[in-house]
Amino acid sequence: MNSLGTNFSHGVNFATVSSTTRPQNQSFAISGFSLFSLDIQLSQFVQFKSRSQLIAKQGGVFKYLMPLQKYFSQALYTIDIGANDILQAYVQSLTDVEIRAIIHDGLGILASSIKSLYDGGGRFFWVHNTLPFGCLPYMLVVVPPTADQTDSVGCSFPLNKMVEYFNSELNKTVVRLRNELPLAVLTYVDIYSAKYKLISQAAKYGFEHPPNACCGYGSGKYNFNTSIRCGIPVVVNGTLINVKSCQDPSTRITFDGIHFTDAANKWLFDHIKTGAYSDPPLSLGEACCKHA
Repeated sequence: MNSLGTNFSHGVNFATVSSTTRPQNQSFAISGFSLFSLDIQLSQFVQFKSRSQLIAKQGGVFKYLMPLQKYFSQALYTIDIGANDILQAYVQSLTDVEIRAIIHDGLGILASSIKSLYDGGGRFFWVHNTLPFGCLPYMLVVVPPTADQTDSVGCSFPLNKMVEYFNSELNKTVVRLRNELPLAVLTYVDIYSAKYKLISQAAKYGFEHPPNACCGYGSGKYNFNTSIRCGIPVVVNGTLINVKSCQDPSTRITFDGIHFTDAANKWLFDHIKTGAYSDPPLSLGEACCKHA
């Protein structure tokens, strides 16, 4: 994480798997969630911004590996975080009232982070809402819905309702930041609707078995077991089991029961890059012409 030997001239990603907006007060071994919460990611960005310019001044090849100073005000800052805060709350069996309190706390941290980026010269922000994780095998196994809590797609109504609450509050946060940061361009991207469309119309877009994990164990309803995870060798009844990928991941939506496959993410990007899921709405043609 201290290396600056990579070509960062086209961007850098500070996200980490299982990261939360709110800082963790437990180890990764206990909580299962990343210790690199949003505040840590922000501090790493600030460090990168400073160190990259020092490295670039050395000249030679370093000059071309590092971003120019002006790029930091021209860059698109993509913010996609918050789902794991809610996931962790469900894993801890918190009440809906407690989860909503966590959501508001996390959104306060997110807003402060965007303000810090703005104060540092950032002007363009692409803020993603979060996915319908009531459709993910992981959540359907950890918090199994009853028959009357399941929609026609097989997703959990209660889980997705909580996600919709988060997304609504996130949208309000973005609207408020537009007023507080007059020079910023803040675009709210409706990832939830795009992903639910893909899941609910999987066959139409060439995907199959939307509730099932491609790389999982147990076949059954979701092909997912919290104790026997993708890529991790496990001994079951004296037999070593290597959980491997399904034969053709390009036909599946979820890979390991939590994350989308490359094919599903490609579908998602192709649909959100047009601006069709953006607020304020902006077509690709308008984006092109305004930029020109």
